[in-house]
Amino acid sequence: MLFDVYGPNAGFQWIGWVIVFVALILLNEFGRRSKAGGIICFVVVPAILTVYFIAIYVGVATGADWALNNPTYLYQNSWFHYAKLYAALAGCIGFMAIKYSWGKIGRAQWFKFFPFVIVALNILIAVVSDFESAVRAWDSTWISSEGVLLHGGWFNVFNGIAGIIDIFCMTGWIGIYISKKRQDMLWPDMTWVFIIAYDLWNFCYTYNCLPTHSWYCGFALLLAPTVANFFWNKGGWIQNRAFTLALWCMFCQVCPMFADTSVFAVDSVNNPGVNTVVSVIALVANIAAFAYILYRAKKLGVNPWLQGVFKGTHDYELAVAREASPEELEATMPKSALKD
Repeated sequence: MLFDVYGPNAGFQWIGWVIVFVALILLNEFGRRSKAGGIICFVVVPAILTVYFIAIYVGVATGADWALNNPTYLYQNSWFHYAKLYAALAGCIGFMAIKYSWGKIGRAQWFKFFPFVIVALNILIAVVSDFESAVRAWDSTWISSEGVLLHGGWFNVFNGIAGIIDIFCMTGWIGIYISKKRQDMLWPDMTWVFIIAYDLWNFCYTYNCLPTHSWYCGFALLLAPTVANFFWNKGGWIQNRAFTLALWCMFCQVCPMFADTSVFAVDSVNNPGVNTVVSVIALVANIAAFAYILYRAKKLGVNPWLQGVFKGTHDYELAVAREASPEELEATMPKSALKD
């Protein structure tokens, strides 16, 4: 058993998982299907929350009781949570700039490297956090600034290495397209090979370093964008992932008690032996994904990072089929761009 989902609160815990999973899917659809939805979710709401976060820390600096006892300050105060939130939001805004052709940067060919860079940065944030636990408490335990008991050991190292390999499993860096109706930024070469390797690595990260949140951010949160990609948003996984991650991070920063102390809270078993098994699975999966990518690159005679290695595969072709035509892109181009 990976999680403590039994006892008197088991029903609430499963209901909580379903609520989070469904809410993330619905909010992702709201954010991706219209420009207004995306701006509300990833510009307006974050701007309001940023003011709120600043107010909390100003209050803490002045000794205000409301700030010192604020759940955000008490339970979501680590460097990791803020770094992850704003890195995810940067991805959301950058992806919208590409799909809506905002400004010269959104239309620039070189900006197609942005998705790779921001995803790599998000992965590295988690890798550093994994290594932090290994350094702080090798074969021991430590208490995070948020009061969570964390173990340290080889499992952190295994998964940190898996995360680094995962960065190189992203292929076809500049093969970025815009979908019909400009609903999605598509990355066709990011097929199930990368998605599964990423999901296993990221689940292991949350399991190692976020044991009180992994039921939601390591299970429901990872599954929501994956389900969307496999069933109705082919090629849009990375946008799905950024949108749902940002939405979850904002919710947790404001309502951390949902996952920490409410009837919906779920802890992992937080056992080094279990962590090791999970981390080995993640590492093996990423090594296998990387080996398969090199095999396909050699077979096709292409550079796997600058050219697509999954051309001709079912998922790749379905994603490319969603690409907007030049005429469709021109018809939906911002008026300001037509004056350039």
